[in-house]
Amino acid sequence: MKIIGCDFHPSYQQVAWLDTETGEVREATLAHENGEARRFYESLRGPVRVGMEAVGNTLWFERLLAGLGHEVWIGDAAHIRSLVVRRQKTDRRDAVHVLELLTSDRFPRIWVPGPEQRDTRQLLLHRHKLVRLRARVKNELQHLALNQGVRRKRKLWSTAGRQLLESLPLDGWTAQRRQDLLQLLDQLHRRIGELDRAVEAEAARHPAAQLLQTHPGIGPVTGLAFVLTLGPWQRFRCAKAVASYLGLNPREHSSGGRQKLGAISKQGNPLLRSLLVEAALSAVRGDAELRRAYRRLAQRKHTALARVMVARKLAVRLYWMLRSNQPYAPRPAVRMPGSPSHSVVAV
Repeated sequence: MKIIGCDFHPSYQQVAWLDTETGEVREATLAHENGEARRFYESLRGPVRVGMEAVGNTLWFERLLAGLGHEVWIGDAAHIRSLVVRRQKTDRRDAVHVLELLTSDRFPRIWVPGPEQRDTRQLLLHRHKLVRLRARVKNELQHLALNQGVRRKRKLWSTAGRQLLESLPLDGWTAQRRQDLLQLLDQLHRRIGELDRAVEAEAARHPAAQLLQTHPGIGPVTGLAFVLTLGPWQRFRCAKAVASYLGLNPREHSSGGRQKLGAISKQGNPLLRSLLVEAALSAVRGDAELRRAYRRLAQRKHTALARVMVARKLAVRLYWMLRSNQPYAPRPAVRMPGSPSHSVVAV
């Protein structure tokens, strides 16, 4: 068997490999564009295991190895780097370090979604990018209206607001800018609508995504993103691990009996985290327990902190819905005796 530690870069890769039959260890630098890397992996015979850090722009390389029948292990980049003792960092040292982790059974392998799941993730990411682009276009049109003394906020996107925006007395390039932005806005509206229908169709194909949509505030986009990002729920031992995986747990620097917590770590999927934060307000309107928790923290701290808190509770709830395979069921509020103006939630 050949075990290969790979330090991947967009234009080349540094590899160090071990032949377990002969005990021979060799190193090489392989370029990508001239086909050197492809020829190297095509020349390998027998069982081959390739280990590499989780980095971007590696889809073609993973497909190449899978097509050749080689085994690919993807590792946690932060964990791999934390296992390095020496302060010197070079491509050669990184490849040798990955090889050492593979041969000593200490390689921090992570779960990797399949090709179909990756493709569906691109649908969600593409829609998210276009929605952000539409928001930027709307902000530009709002600035044009404000410069003309028109302040309509959300009403600017109604039928009457659109007519008012088109009737503003603008000249020259300012009028041309308004026209281009309105055309771009219409195009984005149509395209995002098509992507929304595609997301609904994909969510209908996933029973887990349909299960999550029974929770207030969770639609096809958030439900499908949660299922595709988490993958099998069995790989998480508890709800705290899910919150940590999504970056919704607080940073911590505690020592000597003193605990110091900071903002959320954000060490997770930014798309799903933002979707959960956006879904928080809708969930608050539809769930009494979340609404009470949101109001308490919003009055005591800030609404932004309250939304993040609700997003974390949402992640925990959705995880348990997947784990128990049970739809959303609101907890009934029970009146406390002698206090008709207060209620608690039955556990």
